Amino acid sequence: MKLVFAGTPEVALPSLTALASSGHEIVSVITRADAPLGRKRILTPSPVAQAAAQLGYPVLKTNRLAAEATETIRARQPDLGVIVAYGGIVREPLLSVPRLGWINLHFSLLPRWRGASPVQRAVIAGDERTGAAVFQLVPELDAGAVFASFSQPLGAHSTSGMLLEDLSHSGADLLLRVVSELAAGTAVAVAQTGAVTLAPKLVRDDARIDFSRPATSVYSHIRGVTPEPGAFTTVNGAVLKLLEVAPSVGQPNLPAGSIVQREKIVLVGTTSEPLVLLRVQPAGKTAMTANDWWRGVAAESVTTS
Repeated sequence: MKLVFAGTPEVALPSLTALASSGHEIVSVITRADAPLGRKRILTPSPVAQAAAQLGYPVLKTNRLAAEATETIRARQPDLGVIVAYGGIVREPLLSVPRLGWINLHFSLLPRWRGASPVQRAVIAGDERTGAAVFQLVPELDAGAVFASFSQPLGAHSTSGMLLEDLSHSGADLLLRVVSELAAGTAVAVAQTGAVTLAPKLVRDDARIDFSRPATSVYSHIRGVTPEPGAFTTVNGAVLKLLEVAPSVGQPNLPAGSIVQREKIVLVGTTSEPLVLLRVQPAGKTAMTANDWWRGVAAESVTTS
């Protein structure tokens, strides 16, 4: 079949690679426009743009799938559109351009966590399981019938970054299976059932950690926003990024938000047991161990705000 592939970040690369090796013809790759990265804000192609160029595919860079993009794709006469974390919405008339429409690989157990940040929201919420689904794209957000899905334990210590890396590979296998079934005419989609929850895009303030909650909830929140947008708090008026934390064992409780060092372990209080700070990054400095940071604080105890 002739495929058009839409994706942007690294989690889309396993799917693009799988489709490139499948024998199907990728007639175009859509990705978002080059974005400024790093301290020097250098315009940089997306990971998908770079991979597609290396594979020799024509690349359309756009942040909005409007009339020009629609006509460009229509001219390629694709049989199927495939989306994996593109970062934009496909609307009519582009939705109807491919003969078989569009399918989307989504990293959640639909209809739970429809939206832009399904893995992050699942971790933050303390879900016990996660997974991926391939569904038919329809005008309503992530609401189409599901061709195939799988479920797996979320993991008590996994960050959203770890889960996305894992799901990007297993999800690529699932996607390739559905594409093959669509090509063979054997694919069957089943309507979504169950309670709908939404996963809107995370913004920086979603990563501000509130320690006035139980440790399990705080720990889930930190893991859910790691590595992006990146968990943080403020200490003595300065931002402190929380790069790595862990549950404590046998440590006495602390006032919520209070940070102390006990026996070379840096602890932060919650409304239940404290958490262990392992790696942090103070504002304007490089990442360091929590103990190294503590030596620089030069105080017996500090409190987050």
